[in-house]
Amino acid sequence: MVTKLSVNLCGILLDNPVIPASGTFGFGMEMADIYNLDILGSISIKGTTREARYGNPLPRIAEGERGILNSVGLQNPGIHSVIADELPRLKQVFHKPVIANISGFSIDDYAYSCEKINDQEQVGIIEVNISCPNVHNGGMAFGTSPKMAAKVTQAVKHVTTKPVFIKLSPNVTDITSIAKACEEAGADGLTLVNTFLGMRIDIQRRQPILAQKVGGYSGPAIFPIALRMVYQVAQTCHIPIIGCGGVATAEDVIEMMMAGATAVQVGAENLRNPFACKEIIETLPQVMERLKIDSLESIIGIIK
Repeated sequence: MVTKLSVNLCGILLDNPVIPASGTFGFGMEMADIYNLDILGSISIKGTTREARYGNPLPRIAEGERGILNSVGLQNPGIHSVIADELPRLKQVFHKPVIANISGFSIDDYAYSCEKINDQEQVGIIEVNISCPNVHNGGMAFGTSPKMAAKVTQAVKHVTTKPVFIKLSPNVTDITSIAKACEEAGADGLTLVNTFLGMRIDIQRRQPILAQKVGGYSGPAIFPIALRMVYQVAQTCHIPIIGCGGVATAEDVIEMMMAGATAVQVGAENLRNPFACKEIIETLPQVMERLKIDSLESIIGIIK
């Protein structure tokens, strides 16, 4: 049986739907020595802000049995350094369009960084993160209000020509209302979901493990909830979805696509197993054959 893994994401043909999620793959260079990055569908690079950020104080990682809690706080070298240094380095080892993940602390921040990254030829899609739970006065503050989400979307679309995907927070009462607001404001696609707010306590020290007390929880434990949200948004909106949240296997990728995702991001699993994306891509044809799926595009959104 011949299996077709390729998908069309807003006019960009991906060899397969598997994409390392932003924040779990750096700018790609850390992984370039262990396998050929060109097997990936694309790469969502580390979340980038207007200015360089050190991130949150340590400790900012807490591991669990079925996931990981992080409060990294968007540590990155800033948009100008990413354009001048990180993207050219990545271009040497990855020869496909990348997804630029952009965060901000004001609408002006988002617009500024998106306008700068829009000029980069190797960037195929701009992913606007309005869902980071680990920073104050920004990130998730824009992703919990339909009105604010729409304002960010409009501002970014005004200064860009490339497809814009808005990355949504699951920490809301109704994710479909946020998704619909972004679609109506001109978003070309949606990425969902980011991490869930969580907390761990060191019972010996009687203190929260994370310096910030709370952080974003990711890993296999959140997969069913993320899948439900992808399904709900796919039933509500008519723009492409990149599904993410707890994806760890080829079967998870297929579930996400059946729920409505056109492409799928792998996040926390990269931290547990650096070969996760490679193994998923290599396993997909076998799983497709077992399930009698000849083309991944044929299963997108088949659950109604």
